Amino acid sequence: MVQMPPLNTKVFYFPQGHAEHAHGKVDFTKTRVPPLILCRISAMKYMADPDTDEVYVKMRLTPLRENELDSEQDCFLGNNGLEGQEKPASFAKTLTQSDANNGGGFSVPRYCAETIFPRLDYSAEPPVQTIIAKDMHGQCWKFRHIYRGTPRRHLLTTGWSNFVNHKKLVAGDSIVFLRAENGDLCVGIRRAKKGGIGGGTDQFSNSSGNWNRVSPLFGGGFLGGNENNRKSDYLIGKVASESVVEAVNCAVNGRSFEVVYYPRASTPEFCVKVSSVKSAMQIQWCSGMRFKMPFETEDSSRISWFMGTISSVQVQDPIRWPDSPWRLLQCGMNRIYFKM
Repeated sequence: MVQMPPLNTKVFYFPQGHAEHAHGKVDFTKTRVPPLILCRISAMKYMADPDTDEVYVKMRLTPLRENELDSEQDCFLGNNGLEGQEKPASFAKTLTQSDANNGGGFSVPRYCAETIFPRLDYSAEPPVQTIIAKDMHGQCWKFRHIYRGTPRRHLLTTGWSNFVNHKKLVAGDSIVFLRAENGDLCVGIRRAKKGGIGGGTDQFSNSSGNWNRVSPLFGGGFLGGNENNRKSDYLIGKVASESVVEAVNCAVNGRSFEVVYYPRASTPEFCVKVSSVKSAMQIQWCSGMRFKMPFETEDSSRISWFMGTISSVQVQDPIRWPDSPWRLLQCGMNRIYFKM
């Protein structure tokens, strides 16, 4: 669900959003900070936590002058990826208790076996092969893929228990298989989370019907903490408040600075493409407007949406940020529906 702008894209950096990504409260009282700062992404690196595989991105932002806002295209066309390009084939599955049993195997959905995995020789008896999948750190994992049983089904057997033990997987975690552009089979994991849409905790029981404040781009997150006794995703996804203060000071003074963004840390994207922000701000937002918004669930086989109504349009903090569009809209959810 996260849309990271390509390298060299012009973005608006939202200090308020960055502050929500911090461990503690960020004090902006010592510096006059504009609500959004025009920047260009001058460097970008995708990374993963070595202990939990939690993905994040590190970006270097270079502040721009206001007269550079419309002086050129939003991003350079190059080899860094274009919007609309075809995404690699991938499949995610939430682990069942049987899958997470470190003495057992992994039941592979047919779509994943036939679309993502190498082609299996069904003329053999039984059809079996060894597959090698690379994780985010470049480590290769070897699995035995077999098609057996009554009725027959695809299974990962030898090698699966070692993967479960090493990654400390439990039921509710998700595993992601992806076929990279170079043909490599890749494997990743997503830790189970509590709360949010599809997460088991009702966040929409507010008697007023207002569930959350989101930016005009509906960039809100709905995931909570980690239910397992592991290093918490929620805490991993936060940065030191001092880092935010340093970044903001650099941005205000026109110096390049680095930010780190954890997409599953329950906070919205705070570096948003200029074109997206401009499009959103051209809309005459008002109470009663209807909208629909996609949201993330662990089941990648269907698209999940909720429909809602804007209940009010007001600045979140009129004292400190009187002209800020950040979390401008207060919305009420009406219903959720799924599209296969």
